[in-house]
Amino acid sequence: MATASGALRRLLMAPSLSDVTFAERGFPVTETAATRQLEAIPQAVVCGFEWGIEARDLWETEHRLSMVDAEVRGFAYEGATMACVIRDAMGPGRGSRTGELLQGAGRRHIFLNYIGIGFAMARLPRLLWKKVMPDLDGARYYPQMSWLAVDGYGFDRAYFDTARWVDQQRLPKPYAWEGDPEYFARAFDQGIGRALWFIHGARVEHVAAGVGRFAARRHPDLWSGVGLAATFAGSSTPGDLATLRVTAGEHRDHLAQGSVFAAKARHFSNTVPDHTRAATLALAGITVESAAALADDCADAAVPTSSTPAYELWRRAVRDQMPVKPLEHF
Repeated sequence: MATASGALRRLLMAPSLSDVTFAERGFPVTETAATRQLEAIPQAVVCGFEWGIEARDLWETEHRLSMVDAEVRGFAYEGATMACVIRDAMGPGRGSRTGELLQGAGRRHIFLNYIGIGFAMARLPRLLWKKVMPDLDGARYYPQMSWLAVDGYGFDRAYFDTARWVDQQRLPKPYAWEGDPEYFARAFDQGIGRALWFIHGARVEHVAAGVGRFAARRHPDLWSGVGLAATFAGSSTPGDLATLRVTAGEHRDHLAQGSVFAAKARHFSNTVPDHTRAATLALAGITVESAAALADDCADAAVPTSSTPAYELWRRAVRDQMPVKPLEHF
């Protein structure tokens, strides 16, 4: 049961389901069965946020999340994580509610939970960002992936303020996430790349044109985000996926790396839809199981240096070790 204060928090902070529809956001998307499926994803995030922001206790939130269809449950966890982070950051402690969620039933969605932390960052002053990451003990929480929070922040800004971050291509003010302000903009761009998949309703030619309008130095990270979204969220055909890989051109290794990370996240959640299997094979040339194993092998080898975060070393290792096939094989 929601508390009175919880209902007030939801009223003040939660977007409505209509707020996240493509029509309301003004995205150039023609409604089809595929775009309706894609549009349901941000709506699942909103539902998770509402449950997390108003629930009296974590048991209630997790119970509601358990009733969400398995294929989109991770997105609902993004919203619930966002809510927990906001509640923690605005309270006296640091990460207690969020930590419980991520160490409980939410652990299988740990990659999307990090993205949810980024959604919360978009609604909190930077002064409170130091409180958004809970204390998670051990490698089983993939601490290198905390950069997905910055990815989530970039996605949120591109989705809700498209004119500024996509049309005008503004750059975010650096922030020393994990002590590295220089990498902040790159992780942010990976989130923008994911957002382009939604903004253009998974229409490959429009997504590619959207990437192409950015400065060339930003293309690799944008394509990585596109690969992650195309593989995790889906809503494309086999022909679309083949075209996407060809269109990425010299950046198809970045597209494939994003696909591998999405496959790893799906595999870790124990929910792998057919569209993820098809996209991983089309974009990375390997199965979901092989992609998950590759991601783990590369994570073990990614040792951070003073100049490069472990997350980026992980991404590079995936690109370097991926068995890339000639384009004519697809």
